[in-house]
Amino acid sequence: MPMQPWFPEAKLGIFVHWGIYAVKGVAESWSFFGGEISHDAYMDQLGGFTAERYDPDAWARLFAAAGAKYAVLTTKHHDGVALWDTRATDLSVVKSTPAARDLVGPFAEALRTQGLRVGLYFSHNDWNHPDYPTVRPSRLQRPWVDNRYAMPAEGDENPEAWERFLKTVHRGQIRELVENYRPDLLWFDGAWERDEQQWRMGELREEILALGPDTVLNGRMLGHGDYATPELGVPITPPEGPWELCYTIGDAWGHQPDDTRHKSVRELVRVFAETIGHGGNLLLNTGPRQDGTILPEHVRRLEGLGRWIRRHADAVYPTTAGLPYGHHYGPSTLSKDRRTLFLVCFDTPREFVELRGLHNKVRRASVLGTGQELAHRVVGGFAGHNVPGVVRVEAPATTDPYATVLALELDGELDLYRGQGSG
Repeated sequence: MPMQPWFPEAKLGIFVHWGIYAVKGVAESWSFFGGEISHDAYMDQLGGFTAERYDPDAWARLFAAAGAKYAVLTTKHHDGVALWDTRATDLSVVKSTPAARDLVGPFAEALRTQGLRVGLYFSHNDWNHPDYPTVRPSRLQRPWVDNRYAMPAEGDENPEAWERFLKTVHRGQIRELVENYRPDLLWFDGAWERDEQQWRMGELREEILALGPDTVLNGRMLGHGDYATPELGVPITPPEGPWELCYTIGDAWGHQPDDTRHKSVRELVRVFAETIGHGGNLLLNTGPRQDGTILPEHVRRLEGLGRWIRRHADAVYPTTAGLPYGHHYGPSTLSKDRRTLFLVCFDTPREFVELRGLHNKVRRASVLGTGQELAHRVVGGFAGHNVPGVVRVEAPATTDPYATVLALELDGELDLYRGQGSG
């Protein structure tokens, strides 16, 4: 199946980690898995999860204002607590918390009202279900997962229980999400605890696409997803094909009161520009409080990022990856017709901005956001050996506080020199 065209054109999505872990502000699922908190203390949070101020319409308006084209909600993390009224288990916010209602449906409806695509996160793992830790993979990809919540002791395997889990819980809940909410994207996590044969991921892919043929599937399906999902750092060499960087505004995914090192708007603009300049999407995470409110610090940063995107929309939508490293000191994007190059300058340019290895002539150079036209000239080059000179564009009089973007209109489709020079 070819990638759905909306995904690589989206550029920005919002990741929402929300669950009972926000009650005490502990790490989602991992806190009991790793022993930072007892399992009983973790599960006691069910009684404090109210979602009393949950306003999915306000969330969706904020995400749209941030410039996002889709959002992804953690419908079930590794702790197995579902945010919808699942028939597969009794562990849901509907049956087991004061929230007592489906939280996924209103999320999907609110996003669609704002014209945003609906993404649903689902963990393959379920560290609370007795039938889950019943088989071991042939090889542990990550030895630290040899944990009583994830694995049986060697010799205690129960393949029948695993098959029961796979059919009733795993496949059953995924089918509920697809049939009930028609997601545009399913964002899977946690496949590392079993091998492909045990999960039967190829079969799962076929089952999902039979129910929702246009559903995009992320890469955490052991080779059966549609795109790669690097985490928390812009890759130096981007993955082949479509990809998406998941990234936090603070340090944590879910809400933690002591997580106060919120990244500035300038930092987020930088990561966003570097990501789209490499041809990827940024999936930027926020973790609401248990009552459903988003931290004001996160709201301000999302709004600030959105203002920058609106000022520079031509360099964002719809564009493709820009120049490889070495041609410009900073990221860049390219218009879909490949005739306009957008150069991102994080630092205030002094005297000129340089572009190397461009065979094209620059017809016009200007500043996005202000429209100021900039003079430019070509320095050097070796025409007899088809080695282009260096394009120097004068520094703009006014710069953006976060990142200035120059638009270079070319005399044809982008044509780069990638040779080693000639002498």
